[in-house]
Amino acid sequence: MLVFDQLKKDDPQLRAVALVVLAGLGILLTGLWWVQVVSAGDYQANLETQSFRTVRIPAVRGKILDRNGIVLAENQPRYNVSLYLEELRKPFDTAYFEEIARAKKELKEQQNQQERRLNRSLTKEEQKQFILSAKEKNLLRQKARCEIARQAVQQISQRLRQPLTLNATNFERHYETRLALPFPVLLNLDSTSIARFEEQSTSPLGMDLEIQSTRVYPYTNAAAHLLGRLQRDDSSEEGEDAFFSYRLPDYRGLVGLEWGCDKQLRGTAGAKSVLVNNIGYRQTENVWNPASPGNNVVLTIDLPIQLAAERALRSAYGPGTRGAVVVMDVNTGDILAMASSPSLNPNYFVQGFPPGEWQRIFDSQAEKNRATQENYQPGSIFKTVVAMAALEAGLNPNEIFHASPNPQQPGQAMIYVGRHPFHDTAPPGDYDFRRALKLSSNCYFITNGLRAGIENIVNLGQRLHLGERTKLPTRQETAGSFPSFHRVAENWFDGDTANLCIGQGEIAVTPLQMAVVTAAIANGGTVLWPRLVDRIEPLDPAASEPATVFPSGQVRDELGVRPRTLEILREAMLADVEDSDGTGREAAVPGLRICGKTGTSQKKNLQNVLEEHITWFVSFAPYEKPRYAVAVMVEVEHGGSGGKTCAPIAGKIYAAIQDRERIGTPKNATLATAN
Repeated sequence: MLVFDQLKKDDPQLRAVALVVLAGLGILLTGLWWVQVVSAGDYQANLETQSFRTVRIPAVRGKILDRNGIVLAENQPRYNVSLYLEELRKPFDTAYFEEIARAKKELKEQQNQQERRLNRSLTKEEQKQFILSAKEKNLLRQKARCEIARQAVQQISQRLRQPLTLNATNFERHYETRLALPFPVLLNLDSTSIARFEEQSTSPLGMDLEIQSTRVYPYTNAAAHLLGRLQRDDSSEEGEDAFFSYRLPDYRGLVGLEWGCDKQLRGTAGAKSVLVNNIGYRQTENVWNPASPGNNVVLTIDLPIQLAAERALRSAYGPGTRGAVVVMDVNTGDILAMASSPSLNPNYFVQGFPPGEWQRIFDSQAEKNRATQENYQPGSIFKTVVAMAALEAGLNPNEIFHASPNPQQPGQAMIYVGRHPFHDTAPPGDYDFRRALKLSSNCYFITNGLRAGIENIVNLGQRLHLGERTKLPTRQETAGSFPSFHRVAENWFDGDTANLCIGQGEIAVTPLQMAVVTAAIANGGTVLWPRLVDRIEPLDPAASEPATVFPSGQVRDELGVRPRTLEILREAMLADVEDSDGTGREAAVPGLRICGKTGTSQKKNLQNVLEEHITWFVSFAPYEKPRYAVAVMVEVEHGGSGGKTCAPIAGKIYAAIQDRERIGTPKNATLATAN
């Protein structure tokens, strides 16, 4: 053919080119044969000694912000010093061989001593006791590894100028189960330690800084119960990969908004693959599914008001005060503040507890959100509901009622219902509606509550949805209790009605429920759903995903009472604060007209022994155009009244609200913490 015809010609250059091409093809074919045939076994063995490990990468948790954009919960980088074990493989082996040589030398000397003692050579069976077993070799390997790791930790200790020790048990557990991942040596370095670590040009062998995202609550215990807390949980969410070799530390909401909005906050975890050799050391890694961050949750809480409420609550009996405060917008249902005391620091549930802190939380029951999670008898603040029922039933507010004195305590009134006496803290004398409310006359409201009828009182209580949850997304809410129509139709007596008229007996409420009641009185009779979450929006402001907005002012029910009834009640509540003899006068704030009602109830144990008093003050302001409802509850062991304990707290909160409205809060303002 043409090529071979050309080669037959006497052309040395063409023949040289042909020889070069043929030689090249021969080399390629020889190499291919070597790879495919001769070396196939080696490549197969190499593949069999390597494998992949999959690692779950937690997503960055979304932020929780107040209504002004102030961050209440966020993620911050945490710098850890970690030991990368694959870099220590050669030192591990070297130390192991040294340990083996030393051990064999010692056994050889022991064998020689035994032979000299017996004056003969040992038999093969006798020599076995001087040969290292597989278990002994493994223990020597562990010892060698721990020693090398201990030396590396000692170098870090010297560099950071702080004492560090290696926990051998944790190290071995990590080596056996998580060899492909770095072993943490020191967590959460401060800026000084980071600078000391980085100031030297080289890191100790196997040591490096590792950045890990961690949950942080910058205002420590501010709104702590509302925000909730996290618990360690590395499990996969719905829609995520479920099978992983390793899972990096992750958290899930346990209670509070961290629980209620966990699905939105948590995001979607990612995954990476780590190539390891036959021993398990990491060779390379590749992120094949990046994590998707969670969304931000914007609350209705106003942080300056929240901090003011917490400071005011602690002013009663210090940090150990047992009580709660709820501040609510009466027109929208927005919760502007919700405080519970004693408080706690949610950072500890992520970073660890200092000595004695967990015991303090347990002893004081600080983990409970007393604003929503505990049942309390309302005492005289429930007289506002009895008052509306009586006025709707035809009570003339100007009609005079005479309260008779208690024979044993002439300075206090008393009334009999059947044969049972009901004692009063108000003095005997003549009462119209206004005076009865501001002095909190038990005799007056028992008498007129009985006249109004239990059915009318129950009807109003059910319209206010007492005994029902408000469906806050916090996993911290109790429904309380309130009698039903069925209950009062059977085995219900006038004494039961009398007890209910003064907020005792078969009734239990939360401070949040009483804030809703007060807001309905203030806004003209509309019972609102309390709102805590304003919207959920993407972590990245530039994202195209729209925010999910929860509308405000959602109506749950209507009181169905006449405007005149509410006007009479509001005027009497105004007198309770503004009149010199009103029980709520210590809540007064210059320049702000506040309407309020005090209350006190008794808490008894199963043996009917008095344990403590539950003191209350519910209020709203301004009188002319109500906007804020403030409910305060404080548990008092040795006596007390709502006027003395709770009214001053409410006054401090209203004063802070005045300042808040006057000067506002810049977006980048630095606020004092609640501590």
